[in-house]
Amino acid sequence: MYDLLVIGGGAAGFYGAVHTARNAPALRIGILEQGKQVLGKVKVSGGGRCNVTHSPAAPEVFARNYPRGSRELIGPFYRHGSSEVMAFFESLGVSLKTEDDGRVFPVTDNSQTIIDHLLGETSRLGIEVHTQKKVFEISPPGPESDHWELQTSSGAMKARRILVASGSSKKVWDMLSGLGHTIVSPVPSLFTFNVADSRLQGLQGLSCEAKLEIFPDIPDGQNEIGIYYRHAKKAKQLQSEGPLLITHWGLSGPAVLKLSAMAARFLEKAHYRFALRINWVPQYHADGMRSFLEGVKQADAAQRVEKSRAVSLPGRLWRRLVEASGITPETRWAEVSREALQLLCKELTAGEFRIHGKSTFKEEFVTAGGVSLKQLNFKSFESKIHPGLFLAGEVLDIDAVTGGFNFQNAWTGAYLAAQGIVESLKPD
Repeated sequence: MYDLLVIGGGAAGFYGAVHTARNAPALRIGILEQGKQVLGKVKVSGGGRCNVTHSPAAPEVFARNYPRGSRELIGPFYRHGSSEVMAFFESLGVSLKTEDDGRVFPVTDNSQTIIDHLLGETSRLGIEVHTQKKVFEISPPGPESDHWELQTSSGAMKARRILVASGSSKKVWDMLSGLGHTIVSPVPSLFTFNVADSRLQGLQGLSCEAKLEIFPDIPDGQNEIGIYYRHAKKAKQLQSEGPLLITHWGLSGPAVLKLSAMAARFLEKAHYRFALRINWVPQYHADGMRSFLEGVKQADAAQRVEKSRAVSLPGRLWRRLVEASGITPETRWAEVSREALQLLCKELTAGEFRIHGKSTFKEEFVTAGGVSLKQLNFKSFESKIHPGLFLAGEVLDIDAVTGGFNFQNAWTGAYLAAQGIVESLKPD
């Protein structure tokens, strides 16, 4: 008989097990991982560097990075936020660094550092780790029992408490649904955009700051897509700003990944076919850019437009946008017509691109969806339906933009679940 069995050997599972054992060393705790290796997502996070969390901020501000779960996480972040997570890993001997964009990594730039220290603490605390242990059924305590029972690939296992930290597992969601939990249908989040456009051909690898905005590819009517569009627009989920990367298949970078997370449900309803408006010079709006270009036309009248690069953009991108405006390589500023100047202004501040699909950003892939947040006590991350059942991490309908925020959700939920588990096991 275990005091706690954790379903899932990822970030939330290990963090919850460790903090439970730290608070109650006498408890027997086991982690069940269906794969051969534990902490797989930690291994690949941040390009193999492990983006542990994001730099501390007020909980209300930090929570804005969660398209789903932002309101519910404010309270938990007051109790265990990124400062506490950083202090925990540093207490294990992990030296951390905060980069200019706020992302936090181990100084070694190697995710194995995080894995090794978590495994070391797990071993020190006597937590049992079982790999290749699939769970097929979760049975709650009956009228005459005080324990949960799990049917696994190696037989039945019993525990007084269960922590589900299985990530986005359809099989586990189905089991939880069978226990009466509502599962919000999962859709992809954090993905890149597929674009086939001559303006971008041959520019792969170029990056610049940009502002993005999504529009439906069909008129905004009373259909389902139109309804989702209006809802997402009202919730300010259709715009983002930040570094934009041109790739072989289209567009990526933090600005795109953030937008894909914020607009995940609308984009799924739109079948990932939509219009994307790009402002390549976000410090300007259309009117301001028009005035600026008119000033350049007067000041640099004798210069060729293509060679002048009036704004701070990579040269190849500037030339491509000039060409898309109908301005030839030999055209000088003095020869640019009013119509061509207006087209160039539009290409720079509101160029429209047709998106026709997505590509998985494998390092950070998460889903939007999971156990309904209405069925969770956010003080302890315990199920409101089944006392003794705790949930943390991506199994819940919580997801975030890229930058360490998804791990922070896992750490916070697992920590509070551990507190709740220990409290619930105290003698009356």
